[in-house]
Amino acid sequence: MDPAKKTGAASYSATDSGASFGKEDISCSSTEEHNATNIDDAIDREKQGSNLTAFFNVVCVVAGTGALGLPYALNQGGWIDTGVILIRCLYYDGTNRLTSYQEVAEASFGVIGGWIAFFFTAVTLIGVPVLYLLLAGQNLHGVCKGTAGELTFPIWTIICAALVAIPFVCFKSLKEIGVLSTFGTISTFVVIIIVLAVAVKEQHNQIDVHHDPVIWNMFPIALSSIAFSFGGNPVYAHVEAGMRRPQDWNKVILYGLTACVAMYFLVAVPGYYVYGRDTRSPIYDNLPNAGPKTASIVIITVHVLLAAPILLTSFALDLEKMLRINAEHRSRWMEWILRIALRGALMVVITVIAIYVPFFGDFMSLLGAFSNCALIFIFPVVFYFKLTGWRKPWYEMILAFFVILLGVVGLIFGTISAIQALDKDFKGLHNSS
Repeated sequence: MDPAKKTGAASYSATDSGASFGKEDISCSSTEEHNATNIDDAIDREKQGSNLTAFFNVVCVVAGTGALGLPYALNQGGWIDTGVILIRCLYYDGTNRLTSYQEVAEASFGVIGGWIAFFFTAVTLIGVPVLYLLLAGQNLHGVCKGTAGELTFPIWTIICAALVAIPFVCFKSLKEIGVLSTFGTISTFVVIIIVLAVAVKEQHNQIDVHHDPVIWNMFPIALSSIAFSFGGNPVYAHVEAGMRRPQDWNKVILYGLTACVAMYFLVAVPGYYVYGRDTRSPIYDNLPNAGPKTASIVIITVHVLLAAPILLTSFALDLEKMLRINAEHRSRWMEWILRIALRGALMVVITVIAIYVPFFGDFMSLLGAFSNCALIFIFPVVFYFKLTGWRKPWYEMILAFFVILLGVVGLIFGTISAIQALDKDFKGLHNSS
């Protein structure tokens, strides 16, 4: 690879003084840019997207449905960023760039570690788009019910799948799909403004609203919901790969997650304050049946249809590398044919799951309790220490301990909550039959 084309590659060597877990250097030092030419990341950085595109990718994936569910999480239970250290793990040896979450896991714990990480990322990157199709199909079915556009839920789900398939099948990487994330982020912000405005207007109509400072028995379950609201880690390696200046990743992740936190607080705190124990998920279910509620439902449907291709593309890129569907191993036309066939098959699978698998939402909650808490809190810290060495300053060890503890607590109690929900589902199914 021509060194001139690698001047944008990031330097995240394990020996760098800026690679501290506790002290993230969000500035781009000249030393980092100078050392960047020593890292072969096999990516033509000059042809990649801007920092702004990466920012919108982060916000679009992380925000959205998380913002709508966070008020309910506060109702249940009254952020520590691992995105930076995860990307540093890609450059841990200072020579070559790893390409995915799975490769980081394999470098840390061998083939078995890689397959475990692949399973968890697959659960998230396939399961969440299925949930998005479910939500979109249900939303459009409900909005159009009783109108000339009334269709059955399966038909609406198939229509939504076709809309998702167009960018997913036609665009190869997250760089091309970046424009979708821009509109997805804008749509989320519009919904938040609508919910905030209506909540403030409705405040005087809410009588005897009860708030709990902390509900300790529900707090761990709320933690798993909050973890889902920041579940972008499986996508970050591909977002960073699509950046022209990957050394700016720390800035992008900082600004992106800060924007998400700001949007979450805009809707979570007022939402819980106005509705208290009556807070629902998604929050727009608390709004009166009028124009603002319908607009919120339609706009958030647009968001999930724009976010789904980003998640699916991240998974497809990992799968295509495993199956050697790339220019290095295939001719141009064969690569194109195999990519379309693989991605088309993926769309058929997730559409069938969305339509026919009963209680998929609660099954996903069970798997997500494992995958989200592991991928967001536990794995990045463990991988970072394994790849860069266990001897760290005492404050890093303490911080790492609490991050992993958060993940374990969310995993355990999220699993318990999901099992209880599934038990209730099947008992209801048995009683109805």
